[in-house]
Amino acid sequence: MAGQQHQYQVTVLWQGGGDTGTTGYRDYGREHELRAPGKASIAGSADPAFLGDKDRWNPEELLVGSLSACHKLWYLHLCAEAGVVVLAYEDHAEGEMDAALGRFTRVTLRPRITLDSDSSESRARELHDHAHKKCFIAASVNFEVGCQPDFIRQSASHG
Repeated sequence: MAGQQHQYQVTVLWQGGGDTGTTGYRDYGREHELRAPGKASIAGSADPAFLGDKDRWNPEELLVGSLSACHKLWYLHLCAEAGVVVLAYEDHAEGEMDAALGRFTRVTLRPRITLDSDSSESRARELHDHAHKKCFIAASVNFEVGCQPDFIRQSASHG
């Protein structure tokens, strides 16, 4: 993968101008759609604190979700290579944004990982550090991304 360039195309479609457009801060809608070829659209808006629709995804949630998903994908990859068997993975990630600074200050990932009974928990814990170093999204942000994993044991079903 070294040296390869990857391209990503996303269209953000906004049609919330109504009759008055952006004549004032409260005069336009924040709703939009994120689109990419061959994929379901994502209904987006601003955070409700910025007059957005609470029922739609906002950019801040998408950023936190991107960090969580990237970490998880690398983590599962590294576990597969290391012989650590993950049976389930659920992350309750949280992001902190300082509106006065106009930026995120931290994101904390809190994955709950179910391991089979034969996998090393210490090795599973160690692989989070490696996943963090490989995560493209975490490497692209200028704030701390922490990880506080919790592990559960389960016997793998061999049926």
